[in-house]
Amino acid sequence: MKSRGGTMKLSFGEKIRNLREDADLNQTQLGKAVNMTQRKISYIECGKCEPSVEDIIAFCHFFKVSSDYLLGIPDKYRKK
Repeated sequence: MKSRGGTMKLSFGEKIRNLREDADLNQTQLGKAVNMTQRKISYIECGKCEPSVEDIIAFCHFFKVSSDYLLGIPDKYRKK
């Protein structure tokens, strides 16, 4: 998906896949770390399944990223 600026905008699942691969983990390893099945990780990464709030929190804690980043919320919408 392209954003208005013409740059590529990653989906939630693509961000999780990139973070997982950067951490050199397979889906099973990530699933164990965040208390999810490999299948759920796969479904989230490919967009077949929407993550719950609890899932988003688990990913944020594990990868040490903000929910704004994972959800694609631009800086201009964040309170300063």
